[in-house]
Amino acid sequence: MSGLQVLVVGAGIGGLAAALALGRDGHRVEVLEQAPAFEAFGAGIQLGSNAVRRLHALGLQSGLQGIAASPRRLVIRSAQSDAELAQMPFDASRTQRYGAPYFCVHRADLHALLLGAIQAQGLQQVGLHTGVRISRIATRGGELVCAAADDARAWEADALVGADGLWSSTRQHVMEADTPPHRTGHTAWRALLPQAQLPEALRSDCIQVWLGARLHGVAYPVRAGDFLNVVVLAEADEMADARDWNQASTQAVLRKATGQVRAASLQALLEAVPAWRAWTLHDRAPLSGPAQMAHERIALLGDAAHPMLPYLAQGAGMAIEDAVSLAAELKDCSRAGLPAALSRYAQQRWARNARVQARARRNARIFHATGPLRLGRDLAMRVGGQRVLDVPWLYAG
Repeated sequence: MSGLQVLVVGAGIGGLAAALALGRDGHRVEVLEQAPAFEAFGAGIQLGSNAVRRLHALGLQSGLQGIAASPRRLVIRSAQSDAELAQMPFDASRTQRYGAPYFCVHRADLHALLLGAIQAQGLQQVGLHTGVRISRIATRGGELVCAAADDARAWEADALVGADGLWSSTRQHVMEADTPPHRTGHTAWRALLPQAQLPEALRSDCIQVWLGARLHGVAYPVRAGDFLNVVVLAEADEMADARDWNQASTQAVLRKATGQVRAASLQALLEAVPAWRAWTLHDRAPLSGPAQMAHERIALLGDAAHPMLPYLAQGAGMAIEDAVSLAAELKDCSRAGLPAALSRYAQQRWARNARVQARARRNARIFHATGPLRLGRDLAMRVGGQRVLDVPWLYAG
């Protein structure tokens, strides 16, 4: 059976993973990206075993080893006292239990790896187009999907995949009634520090988390351990541009939003950052059914369907899962069978994505807790340790 023609709108992590997975199965794919070029920017990404297994299945095991850092453990501390609350090792037994390691990567490195894999695996049927801003999507006779750009370029395909992120323009073709993403009132600041330039005490081969009142900090190695990704998330809405996730910020703005951090280890790390980038956090309510992920010949994946707060570190993971699941449903699929296949994809994915969205929201409340809830959280972590931190249904899924 000849392959399908599929348009993928958006060339982020999810869009490229979908293009790679579909191309490996023999489909003809055109990836339409609105940015003028594929740029090396972004932040660190944590890849749970659930995402790593799927990247391995796409032939990226060797490539991942070259760009990823393998954290030795996750350590949770108080942002007030610096006391350790709990830890979880990322050891061989955990890797065996979940079928893959836990990795930390830089987004730009993973993006480049996916692009390189499309080229290295000889997937000539995958076309990559930049500077394409889609202005119109329509169906023709219920059998073809047409997409037109504002510069008069146009494409026809058997199916279209919306992987165009939080501010997706393809959502309206899946859901008739839709609202903009919700501005949460939380802001994230990030920085990338060369470990060789840090004092020995600030270097790390672990994921470190500090939990405070209405804020928390995270630091973990990326780029094979050569760099440290630092993120501070606070309940403060300091950024003016809601859509810009790469705004310049300063230590003074961060300090105004968070106040003085008491934990000496976190304070020292923050003071070592020369400049910050920041963005305001948005999300949507958890998915309520499969109809929010696919309609006829159009499907959504990743943030276009289910944006989620970063408090479970699974935004990229769920997009990668979506991509692999979508390709599995379209394998050996005929043009006539496409609507049913996309419906099965949505049915398979929506509940898991909704559960992760809800868990991320719950973690936001727990991580930033104050008063009695904070005391209960700290006690549960001290007593439960690894059992509290691990999420078997997620990493084994």
